Amino acid sequence: MSADRVGPARRAAFEVLRRTFEHGAWADRALPAAARRHALEGRDRALAQRLAYGAIQRRGTLDHLIASLAARPASEIDPPLLAALRLGLYELLFASATPDHAAVDQAVELAKGAGGRSGAGLVNAVLRRAAREHEALLAGLSDATAAEAAIAFSHPEWLAEMWWEELEAEGARSLMAADNEPAETALRVNELRAPAEAVLGELARGGGAVERPARPPAPRESLVVRGPIGARLAREIDAGALVPQSRASAFVVELLDPAPGERVLDLCAGPGIKTTQLAARMRDEGEIVAVEKHPRRAAELRELCERLGAGCVRVFESDAARDDAGGGYDRVLVDPPCSDLGTLASRPDARWRKSPGQVAELARLQGKILERGAAALRAGGTLVYSTCTISRRENEDRIASLLDRPGLEVAPDDLGAAHPELASAHDARLLQLRPDRDGTDGFFIARLRHEAA
Repeated sequence: MSADRVGPARRAAFEVLRRTFEHGAWADRALPAAARRHALEGRDRALAQRLAYGAIQRRGTLDHLIASLAARPASEIDPPLLAALRLGLYELLFASATPDHAAVDQAVELAKGAGGRSGAGLVNAVLRRAAREHEALLAGLSDATAAEAAIAFSHPEWLAEMWWEELEAEGARSLMAADNEPAETALRVNELRAPAEAVLGELARGGGAVERPARPPAPRESLVVRGPIGARLAREIDAGALVPQSRASAFVVELLDPAPGERVLDLCAGPGIKTTQLAARMRDEGEIVAVEKHPRRAAELRELCERLGAGCVRVFESDAARDDAGGGYDRVLVDPPCSDLGTLASRPDARWRKSPGQVAELARLQGKILERGAAALRAGGTLVYSTCTISRRENEDRIASLLDRPGLEVAPDDLGAAHPELASAHDARLLQLRPDRDGTDGFFIARLRHEAA
């Protein structure tokens, strides 16, 4: 087999791995570019994504096994050869549809093209041994401790240790396992265009592979897609009738429950997914002040509002942690930057870009933004604080710190009482959604009310 006979999907996946780990590219940006270069469509594009994303997610496990099989640390192997090893080993261990000989042969050819015949010999030897010892390699992975589970489930050790402490061992194992599974595909009906029931009925009549969520959270606008998004759904998204949005994200706005005619503040609003849902819930009546610090995201927010018909939104380029957004708001949504640890299933390389220091820094920033949001709320008004992470320091601790000061209280109709199956293990009045239990992104949600009615 020669290098030009390597399948285009594998060539693209190999490219994505190299771009991600050698050049710092984001996988979800590197993949479309590679797909265009290799003219991938349909099944080939899906295969490239499955191989690239899978090998990136499983890097921790793969590098541990590569070091054992090659008798040297993965960091000492030339990057192009390491990419070929990661891709080939992923196929051998985790992609059951690929015959062993094909996984080995194609990885070797990729290595020849990138590193010459001597390097290809290493790849060939390691992968042939892995093919022989397949079952023993996986059976030898333990999850008895946080450090071992980090290897078995391919997460940074600091993150496994944090979840081990915050969720206990069983919860941490379950969550890390879910991060390696495909994320649910969900859409929101843009009710500024048509009611959710009408859109669902039309899609069902046309054979669209969508359905109502079968488990909570189940916002009225949310649909779950079975299989890939086809051409028809893609057209509806382009037309602004449907919006890609997880059930957990849509649930945040449902719990804020804005009403037509109200004045609403949306801090850290870009790129505008929740902002436009707020407008739809308000029937585009009233005022939404959307604050976004970064000009590019603010521009995306304005563009999305125009495309989806959200005319009641006013966008301000401002620093939510520092600038005064005014006061007297009926409802405030504080959705600040976070560590995104609840979305690792849909962002294959994100886990390798996080650190404990980032969590600490983000928690400080979140506290500042939350204080600004609380100050903007009118007497008797409602504030919802949400993040797409699973981190006590960014979530429950932020709410506890705010409640130490006069002015806010957990809403009397607290979320945990209304949704006990979603309640936080650290404060039953608040919610912590989890990918392993709830099948959607891991969002934290707290609802507070201004004490003075």
